[in-house]
Amino acid sequence: MKKQIAILGSTGSIGTQALEVIDEHKDRFEVYCLTANNRVELLAEQAHKYKPAAVVIANEAHYDRLCSLLSDEPDIKVYAGKKALDEIVEADPIDMVLTAMVGFAGLSPTIHAIKARKKICLANKETLVVAGELICRLANEYHAPILPVDSEHSAIFQSIVGEGDNAIEKILLTASGGPFRLLSKDRLATVTKADALRHPTWDMGAKITIDSASMMNKGFEVIEAKWLFGVSADQIQVLVHPQSIVHSAVQFADGSVKAQLGVPDMRLPIQYAFSFPERLPLSGERLDLFKHPLEFFEPDLEKFTCLAMAYQAIAKGGNMPCIVNAANEVVNRAFLEDRCGFLQMGEIIGKTMQRATFEAHPDYDIYVKTDLEARRIANELLNEG
Repeated sequence: MKKQIAILGSTGSIGTQALEVIDEHKDRFEVYCLTANNRVELLAEQAHKYKPAAVVIANEAHYDRLCSLLSDEPDIKVYAGKKALDEIVEADPIDMVLTAMVGFAGLSPTIHAIKARKKICLANKETLVVAGELICRLANEYHAPILPVDSEHSAIFQSIVGEGDNAIEKILLTASGGPFRLLSKDRLATVTKADALRHPTWDMGAKITIDSASMMNKGFEVIEAKWLFGVSADQIQVLVHPQSIVHSAVQFADGSVKAQLGVPDMRLPIQYAFSFPERLPLSGERLDLFKHPLEFFEPDLEKFTCLAMAYQAIAKGGNMPCIVNAANEVVNRAFLEDRCGFLQMGEIIGKTMQRATFEAHPDYDIYVKTDLEARRIANELLNEG
């Protein structure tokens, strides 16, 4: 039988590539549900093509428009709002949920999917950044497998498959370095969003591309790796690898290092999460090591302060990663809207970490309150200019 997939965030970069994977394996996978936040026209277009049982538009203001666009599809149920997102992932026919939403918004539907014992294909790294301890506890309690979709975490996962109980000595988490790897800190003060959006190796959504430029994305991936693989932060080493060929590696107790290599193509980790433990055929470019040099450098934590702050948040624990994530979402949006300078993003995140209420043992309600408070503080700091 075909596996039924719910794609949360089907109009984004990960969601659209997931649909490409499904196109290649129509005998294996079928779309049960598609969701989006605002891109109603594209969501309707996808619904016409894939004929899901349901679609959800998170922004209720677009509900009437979506209903109009799908008026000729009476078999597709149309829902709107955050509550609908939480409820749709619990539908009995769903086998797996791809969480490709961006930001804190992905936390609640992921929790509902876990409690419904769905297989989680995790592309929303903020879920583990914000509430890693809670998510891991729930996944264990409800026996819901979590398969990483981030290319780096998929690479780590692929490197430990078959290793049984062999302990991880070190995770080597690679980073492209983004478009500003070779720029001085003085030059970073004048970069624009257009500069930041020109990523050298990956084609991603705007939010993640900006996070990559500031290296906050890599900081979040360090936090995510801590929870996914049960290691401490000091066992995770970030390596700047401009070619994005070695997607990450694992070092074991005997000094052996296993890595996963490939061309930069997010369809591969998406498909691996869908099909694990099988490896299915996938069209596309193949890696030619004769054409690709492999270089590795240490990250500059004085220049890329966001990465340093992520390590600080791990060390502090509690709700501090949640504070960092909320402040980052605010400044990332402000930078994209030309309301904030590139270096100012890190400054505001750092001040928000100092001002927001710290909770050493947060629960879900505390995470929600923390997110709201940190966003308020970050916005106030933005307005102070």
